[in-house]
Amino acid sequence: MTLAALQAAVNAGDDSAALALLLGVQPASDAAQAYAALALHLGRPALAAQWATDPLTRAAALLRLGRTQEARQILTPLPDSPRVALLLARVLALEDEPGAAAQATHARALARTEGDAAALTAAATLLGELLLPTDPRAALRALAEGLKVAEMAGEAADAQLLAVLSHVQAAVGGADKARRTAEKALARAAPRSPARALALLALGQAEQANAEASAGELDRRWLKPFGALTPAPGLTALPHPAVPDRE
Repeated sequence: MTLAALQAAVNAGDDSAALALLLGVQPASDAAQAYAALALHLGRPALAAQWATDPLTRAAALLRLGRTQEARQILTPLPDSPRVALLLARVLALEDEPGAAAQATHARALARTEGDAAALTAAATLLGELLLPTDPRAALRALAEGLKVAEMAGEAADAQLLAVLSHVQAAVGGADKARRTAEKALARAAPRSPARALALLALGQAEQANAEASAGELDRRWLKPFGALTPAPGLTALPHPAVPDRE
């Protein structure tokens, strides 16, 4: 009953009720994975890592916590797949290792081949993040593919993608558009998620972003590429991909 109630609270957007249910439970082994997935969604990666029986869920939770070597040890023996490749790309990105962009590109190619829309969106998002410091216009092109996936599916764009996009738009001079995109990301992002922290950064709310990251047990390396990229007033807008209203 508790799992059903927790899922209902998450679906209803009742964050306080969901957290109260989550923090008061000790899952049975047959329900541990379901609780782990919800814990990760609710910004409790330590619980997710503790409960997860699926290696990808556990690796994703460990990456939120910054425990990159443990995540790498889980992922390295697994068969290559879009989601394994994507998580390994995040390991490299957090460790600031060469090859992160190449690994994200590989994950994107696998996702295209296998028709994994969620992995494709996430790979495009990570690639946009990695390209931002050196080539923001290439980052825009990478993110545009993630936007296209959502458009073709008739779905709203992913909050993490929008949060990264807002920083990229600011970097190329589109301050007003970047602010609107960040506001959309903030409205869609789950509490304590990386997307919410990044959106707050893009809106110039660094203190709130850091508080959100702390509440979500998020390793600060997730925010490092974006710390100096908050929108500044008065920038001259340059041509860049539009964000459709559907997003």
